[in-house]
Amino acid sequence: MRIDVLTLFPEMFAPMDHSIMKQAQEEGVLSFETHNFRRNPVNKHGHVDDYPYGGGAGMLLRVEPIVDTLEELEMTDKSRVILMDPAGKPFTQDLAQEWSQEEHLVFICGHYEGFDHRVRDYITDEVSIGDYVLTNGELPTMVMIDSTVRLIPEVVGNAHSIVEESHQRNLLEHPQYTRPREYRGKSIPDVLLSGHHSNIELWQQKEAIRRTYNNRPDLLEKAELTDQEREWVKEFESQ
Repeated sequence: MRIDVLTLFPEMFAPMDHSIMKQAQEEGVLSFETHNFRRNPVNKHGHVDDYPYGGGAGMLLRVEPIVDTLEELEMTDKSRVILMDPAGKPFTQDLAQEWSQEEHLVFICGHYEGFDHRVRDYITDEVSIGDYVLTNGELPTMVMIDSTVRLIPEVVGNAHSIVEESHQRNLLEHPQYTRPREYRGKSIPDVLLSGHHSNIELWQQKEAIRRTYNNRPDLLEKAELTDQEREWVKEFESQ
């Protein structure tokens, strides 16, 4: 996969040189590059923003520096250009899964009060990380890249672990434990020490439903539940 990022702050992407993102690049699975669109300013002072027509607080990013930088990239009809914007559709695990199968992603990071609306003529996706406002688009871009790249089959070694993760079925992951067996009076569930794999799996499934019911009941409305899982939901509702 190839990922290009248009940003005013390329130095913020230092995390891309660590952990799984670094490994993916070293193994040739991921090609990652940032592009500072301040290199295409609209005047000799290096400006890439301007006051909004009609008035209003703050400054808007102008369309020319962004489009000029996009046109410098080797784009194809398979390139997907993603604009970071609080007004965009919410980023989800399903969208990360969809993006992980693409050949080329381009992220455009905003700053100031937003973009000249004409930038949207050059994008394919307008995406938000959540219903809140950040000072720039770099942070959500890194989150989205991390969530997407780790779903590429060659990146994370244990594919089974990805299948069991939170949000893969619109359910939260079941509780997990490691040593010590007891800590300050709190012991791990006996079933996990039983060695009875079918009982352990059943416990994990039920606890995933319980955790989702308690923490994110909204997800249950979208999840495709089995008959047994629906029975567990009814059990929790009656408690």
